[in-house]
Amino acid sequence: RFRHKIVRNLLYPFIVLLVKIKYGVKVQKFENQGHKQYLILSNHQTAYDQFLVTMAFKGTVYYVASEDIFSLGFISKLLKFLVAPIPIKKQATDVSAVLTCKRVVKEGGTIAIFPEGNRTYSGKTEYMNPAIASLAKLLKLPIAFLHIEGGYGVHPRWSDVVRKGSKINVYVSKVMEVDDYIDLDNDTLNDLIKKELFVDETKYTTINNHKKQAEYLERVIYVCPKCGVSEFVSSGDSLECKRCGLKVQYLSNKKLKAVNGDIPFEYVNDWYEYQIDYVNTLDLLSYKDKPIFADSKAKVFEVILYKKKRRLASKANITAYKDKLIIDYQGEKIDLPFDDLSVVTVLGKNKLNVYSNCAVYQIKGDKRFNAVKYVHLYHHYKNVKEGKANGRFLGL
Repeated sequence: RFRHKIVRNLLYPFIVLLVKIKYGVKVQKFENQGHKQYLILSNHQTAYDQFLVTMAFKGTVYYVASEDIFSLGFISKLLKFLVAPIPIKKQATDVSAVLTCKRVVKEGGTIAIFPEGNRTYSGKTEYMNPAIASLAKLLKLPIAFLHIEGGYGVHPRWSDVVRKGSKINVYVSKVMEVDDYIDLDNDTLNDLIKKELFVDETKYTTINNHKKQAEYLERVIYVCPKCGVSEFVSSGDSLECKRCGLKVQYLSNKKLKAVNGDIPFEYVNDWYEYQIDYVNTLDLLSYKDKPIFADSKAKVFEVILYKKKRRLASKANITAYKDKLIIDYQGEKIDLPFDDLSVVTVLGKNKLNVYSNCAVYQIKGDKRFNAVKYVHLYHHYKNVKEGKANGRFLGL
């Protein structure tokens, strides 16, 4: 719509200034864009990635975004009026989102999607929903692949601080015209998309520094190579296991260094992959009625989708068992059997969204809350139930 063009042009100088001050990026403009519509596909590294897309492309771009931003009352209404993002449920097939994309294309719009659906926690491009190939064929737009490199080094998803040093590089790596992919089968097209968007931050010898280099790494790390499932606490450039005392430094080149003892990991991604392997081998039956994970003093909200969030508790206890999640607060208990859940996912740095048959709950723990472990456990349970005990995909 015309107002979206006006808003984009008015805000663009401020977006460029904000992102350059925040991150110090190097964005290569897509010089061959012309006046064509595109389906922009990008890997996902920072909370500002949508602004990086805006800086690389001219004109109005319509973003597919998590429905969480549509449950913020007046703010959501303002966003819808100004930029009209397209809502989609994370890690779920959303027919309404597909229909909205078709309408935007029919009306002449360019669409941007981050097929991972999640910013990377590990520095490596993660799982992509295979439905992206079907959507691309349905929309019949040229595909522009946008690469974001160095974002993880500058601002990892698990961290609150931006590191100084090497810059983020943003550029269009490839364009596929409709004739290049329309006759490919979905599996082949998915493989091409994954290959084109794959970025592994360990391959880049970047240097980024901050005095709080490792702070909140425990938002993603929850399995100790020495003592198994554990709790960690970070401070400065170090992360320490609260059970056995293993201490690890996070260095400015993104490598890990053991302060006491040895670790079998060179990068966070190595540790992340180890956790996935560990969870995939968990014998859930051995836990019987014993809790696997637990957190306290969490805020709990009921999400009224596309409207608002209603606070249920300010200090709830969250407990995960082999087959269910329990939210306990002020004498009230919400029992959430995994069989009754459709989606469990992480939003932002460490918010946990749980979609049950009758409601959507959002759990916000303290600064050190690890939401990843709950997502991994839920998906391991589902894999076991479906006969895929060693299924690699654990929800992120």
